[in-house]
Amino acid sequence: MRFLFRFLSLLALCVAVVLGVVDAIASVSASQALLTPLSVAWIGAHPGSLMWLETLVVTRLGDGAWLTLRDVVLPQPAFAAMLVLSLIFWMVGYKKPSPAGRFAA
Repeated sequence: MRFLFRFLSLLALCVAVVLGVVDAIASVSASQALLTPLSVAWIGAHPGSLMWLETLVVTRLGDGAWLTLRDVVLPQPAFAAMLVLSLIFWMVGYKKPSPAGRFAA
């Protein structure tokens, strides 16, 4: 199970790097800081899944949860959101080192 979360962390990190590079290229070409919001990147990647998430959150948690998610999480820069997601997956898949050391029996 740890391997799955580490792999998801790697994928999220790769996506974050790609999104950061795309934002950096757009910022340099426009001569101003341009950051793609998570909602725009999500709609560009797979628009149906965002609508599916909305119906899931509204039916399971209510309208307030969706409004909070829509107003707080979705406007964040996409690369930053993917970095946070990568960190969360990495923390879930992290294995603490043995307190006795590497060569303890």
